[in-house]
Amino acid sequence: MKVHRHSYDAVIVGAGGAGLRAAIEAAGKCRTAVVTKLYPTRSHTGAAQGGMCAALANVEEDSWEWHLFDTIKGGDYLVDQPAAEIMCREAIDAVIELEHFGLPFNRTPDGKIDQRRFGGHTRNHGESPVRRACYSADRTGHMILQTLFQQCVARGVNFFNELHVLDVAFVDGRVGGVVAYDLATGDLHVFNTKAVLFATGGYGKMFKVSSNAHTLTGDGPGLLYRRGIPLQDMEFFQFHPTGIYKLGILLSEAARGEGGILRNQSGERFMERYAPTVKDLAPRDMVSRAIQSEVLDGRGVGEAGDAVHLDLTHLPPEQIDAKLPDITEFVRTYLGIEPKTEPIPIQPTAHYAMGGIPTNVDGEVVVDPDGTAFPGLYAAGECACVSVHGSNRLGTNSLLDIVVFGKRGGRAMVDFVHSTDLPDLPGGVEADVRSRIQSLVSGSGGEKVARIRADLQAAMTEKAFVYRSEETLSSMLATLGDLVSRYAEVTVDDKGPTFNYDLTEALELGYLLDLSEALVVSARARTESRGAQFRTDHPLRDDANWMRHTLATRNGDGTVELSYKPVVTGDYLPMERKY
Repeated sequence: MKVHRHSYDAVIVGAGGAGLRAAIEAAGKCRTAVVTKLYPTRSHTGAAQGGMCAALANVEEDSWEWHLFDTIKGGDYLVDQPAAEIMCREAIDAVIELEHFGLPFNRTPDGKIDQRRFGGHTRNHGESPVRRACYSADRTGHMILQTLFQQCVARGVNFFNELHVLDVAFVDGRVGGVVAYDLATGDLHVFNTKAVLFATGGYGKMFKVSSNAHTLTGDGPGLLYRRGIPLQDMEFFQFHPTGIYKLGILLSEAARGEGGILRNQSGERFMERYAPTVKDLAPRDMVSRAIQSEVLDGRGVGEAGDAVHLDLTHLPPEQIDAKLPDITEFVRTYLGIEPKTEPIPIQPTAHYAMGGIPTNVDGEVVVDPDGTAFPGLYAAGECACVSVHGSNRLGTNSLLDIVVFGKRGGRAMVDFVHSTDLPDLPGGVEADVRSRIQSLVSGSGGEKVARIRADLQAAMTEKAFVYRSEETLSSMLATLGDLVSRYAEVTVDDKGPTFNYDLTEALELGYLLDLSEALVVSARARTESRGAQFRTDHPLRDDANWMRHTLATRNGDGTVELSYKPVVTGDYLPMERKY
């Protein structure tokens, strides 16, 4: 493996929405490189469908304070309220900025950005649903990704595409560089830099039924976790209620925002029993549990009775064509169903990580309960946890998160690199990556990556999904111990240097195993139900003991150590979560 060396003021790892927005902020202000294992427009931001929320009040009365309340309540009060206030306040300018960048939002008849309903978003502190989601049909994330990439091209941003970042180098208690593997050549690239911003997305491929792309394997959080950076609130992983049956491909909440209805085996609109005010537009954690309850009570549909129906048949065909073109085409392609005339079988799918790399509101990575920032280290987007989502993210807040905190992280990074010198990076920082790759390529134990990954995904879906307990989580820990032992015996059949996906998938699997353990250990320790974590053996929220964030740190011997820090509260006090 040849080693290529580069020097930049700042390096951004990942080219989804958060990474691109950070790059726009840094472009022209410091020497910046964007390093990404995918071509930028293949990033998973492009799969986001329904919208980006902001209290524009274009179609009905709204305010950022109502948006803030919904975010805090939807997150089951584990939200850091000052951070959420920043996001909701800056949402309005963020949407207008995207419009000025050229994003083609849907329009009202008088030319304003149109808005529609989404789960958990209400007027007047929970009174009734509100139209807050700004959208571009059901391909909003795709439009955001293309728009931001075009702005990066216009600004001459330096992209290193199809380079897989596998390690970070720390020098004298600060960031010194990153090490990347070149997918096309098998070479290594070392980037000497003053600052790194991770924007690598989520890690939903630890589950079998997931809306996540195959590339969402937690590389950023995983490699920092191995270098001693704690991960926050890993137990909170969101399960979106409407994934295509068996496949997990997402059918956006926009379908219910446009009037879609969830029905059980008898055709009953069952959400009227679980959330009588907002019905099908309750927060995602509540809807997912309602679906699972219907299935467990014998009212499901499908071959095994393990799904329910999403019914769009009462909507005008022209509305479906105009507002939901992509998701209805998914249904036709993957299920052979005509959604205008037939109900769609759906089930909860692993969708979004609320937990991740802990940061403050400027994207700086913080490494202890006191909020100490690690010099030169930043994160934004789904891989980060600034805790604006708490224990359950509201739909459309993710696209808002990446734009607001991608911009803030990029701006803070620029300020930092202007105040410091480039550190001297010692030789041999690529040695660990080289060793890992050589070990995998030379392995002869006979275990296959695909088989271990499939077993991990099946076990996590069975034991750490919508419902959890001490019994299932303890069993999952034992399973993980066995999987880690098997991973040590992996054999990579492809020995070549060019686009060796057998090798890269083996590297990714290592991160998935590490992050799965952090999730399960954190979930087992939290003896309450809150947001996306529902413990059948601890079904109530426990504010007296658990209004705190979990920090999971990986010790040198591979064990997980937990510590905690308090939730940053504000004007909104915890209350019963009725909808």
